[in-house]
Amino acid sequence: MTISTLISSVLQLVLFSAVPFIFWLIWGRKKGSFFEWIGLSKPMLKNKPKFYIFFIATFILYAVLGMITVRFFTGDTELASSEFYGLGFSGLAAVAIYAFIKTGLSEEIVFRGLIGKRLCAKIGFHTGNMIQAFLFGLLHGVMLFPSAGIFNAAVVTLMTGSIGWVMGYMNEKLAGGSILPSWIIHGLSNFYSSALVLFNITLL
Repeated sequence: MTISTLISSVLQLVLFSAVPFIFWLIWGRKKGSFFEWIGLSKPMLKNKPKFYIFFIATFILYAVLGMITVRFFTGDTELASSEFYGLGFSGLAAVAIYAFIKTGLSEEIVFRGLIGKRLCAKIGFHTGNMIQAFLFGLLHGVMLFPSAGIFNAAVVTLMTGSIGWVMGYMNEKLAGGSILPSWIIHGLSNFYSSALVLFNITLL
């Protein structure tokens, strides 16, 4: 499973990076490297205590909302991580790859990197960040709609979108535009929620 997860994760990362790369070739190449343009750069922290407090609070919020979503609005079998259900320690490596590469990095490049950063630059931070957050939430809601229904999908969209907004704020306002902080939080949160599925643990 680890090898197949690694292959699918790399393929998804390449796919999710292709469109941003094309946009960079056309509009951003003269402004710097692709990694800088997309936000894969070292965070520039002007206020480290504020950033770290915000970082920890965001991770806790993400983890709690994730547990609430799984417990009340979806089921373990409806999640993208359901393939790891009950595998225990044998699935840890695959879960780490899934959490940090397949979902975490791929989605951050698209939503906080391409969409968020470009929209914030064009139409301002508040509107741009709101749009990327809504699209981020909508993606997750649409994926759950067939199995969870319209109400649950709408709640998931709102919860996930809220997290997307918070992570966009953290990146742009507290980390100098780097998407590394949101990638770490995204990866850790997905690893945490997937580990609960992995060991069949219910906390709520």
